[in-house]
Amino acid sequence: MKAYNWGILGTGNIAHKFARALMLLDNAHLYAVGSRDAARAEKFAGEFGFVKHFSSYEEMLADPGVDVVYISSPHTRHLENTLMALQNGKHVICEKPMSITAAEVSRMADEAKRRGLFLMEALWPPFQPSYLKADEILKSGKMGKLLHMRGKFAFISPYDPELRTYNLELGGGSLLDIGIYPVMDILRYLGEPENIVATSLFAPTGADESTAMIFRFSDGRLAEAYSSFANMGGVSTEFFCEKGNLILTRGRDRNQHLLIELQGDVDDRIFTPPAQGYQYEAAEVMSCLDKGLTESPVVPLSFSLSLARILDEVRRKAGIRYPGRDK
Repeated sequence: MKAYNWGILGTGNIAHKFARALMLLDNAHLYAVGSRDAARAEKFAGEFGFVKHFSSYEEMLADPGVDVVYISSPHTRHLENTLMALQNGKHVICEKPMSITAAEVSRMADEAKRRGLFLMEALWPPFQPSYLKADEILKSGKMGKLLHMRGKFAFISPYDPELRTYNLELGGGSLLDIGIYPVMDILRYLGEPENIVATSLFAPTGADESTAMIFRFSDGRLAEAYSSFANMGGVSTEFFCEKGNLILTRGRDRNQHLLIELQGDVDDRIFTPPAQGYQYEAAEVMSCLDKGLTESPVVPLSFSLSLARILDEVRRKAGIRYPGRDK
């Protein structure tokens, strides 16, 4: 099993979670961290034991020792940071959303393919034990046909125009930050919709505070998704099937719950992955690299492109716009 030198671009909250998860993987070497703030880079490196720290992204990406980079910068910088990493010969896992628009995601995918480098969007749910169990049950046929889905991701983020969640210059808004998760689930299980209805409530900055969506599919099925920074709705994905239902939730205790309702019987299973399960997506990257793959079969680039196209259409229908990014 080959060991890989990891570089982390950015030192925010999600970067801390990812670094903590990397520490659980024997073949992940915490090699370098880059930040625009030299003091933050040094502090981050000391906290997690990184070998090197850099006061610029360019310096870190130019280091020949870095094998693979985790991009954790704000959404609006994913495009430039990912392209820079690829142009420096680095394999990349980019935090979701891959970028602001489908056209930008396409540019990133094309660059990775042209250079023969690995690129994956950091969508962690498909690798979680609770989701893998739900996959197993749905594929077994015991629940019958999947008829309808409903997903939500909501928590309270107090309004602050400078906060990442509300700042359009940083890609703020509930849809791209957390609404991407229920939309991703719906795409995984039902495919691309033929029609989308969407509406949003906006913060004073123009960022969507809440977004509600309904998807209609060519086979007659429907699905609903919802995201919000304005209530404690929590995180859940519900699968309504012919013979029963599955409900995936993530509690405030960070545990993952899978409720199985089948022909009158109810089974509640609890999963408690260490480091909130972020290590599984990192392990997927290294497993793919071991096999010489440039895409993950679980989250291929075609999936990220489809997801970005759906989010583009939701934004168009709901009136969510990012200055300088929407044509």
